[in-house]
Amino acid sequence: MPLIKDGRQIADTWTKLDDEVEVPAGASIIVSLDRWQNEKETLIGLGLELGVLLESNQSPELIEDDLDKLSLVALNFPAFGDGRAYSYARVLKERYGFEGEVRAVGDVLYDQIQLMQRCGFDTLEIESEATLRSLNRNKSADVNVFYQPTGDGEATASSLRKRLIESHKELGYDKAS
Repeated sequence: MPLIKDGRQIADTWTKLDDEVEVPAGASIIVSLDRWQNEKETLIGLGLELGVLLESNQSPELIEDDLDKLSLVALNFPAFGDGRAYSYARVLKERYGFEGEVRAVGDVLYDQIQLMQRCGFDTLEIESEATLRSLNRNKSADVNVFYQPTGDGEATASSLRKRLIESHKELGYDKAS
């Protein structure tokens, strides 16, 4: 599956491992939360780059104490209507200060990409051919004013509106003539 970072396709250097698969030597690996919890010490002892995949019902609180041992956290979008991973990405980046890669996997759709990036996702694993076609067709951002506040520092529509009103007041446009 193609991996997108900063709007461009990049090589994926990570290997997702099923719970029963042996760890390949020298690989950067992504394991399930169950495998991480059951084999944490062994995995850390291998000296590899480690990542954990969290399903949408698995909060980052479950790995909060381990984030310093992880280079990647993958958050699954199992379906279009399940947006818990947006909140999880913000928790990882804004509350926990996670500096590693936060990756979106699963049902990653073109319409959601800009918000995913604003919420803290670094990379996007794209399964949908339609999403890939849309990414290739539309190289620039479709939206540049946002309603949802995130930790990315972008102004929201309401803050822009408030600034405009304040500047009009300063210029005296709010007084009846």
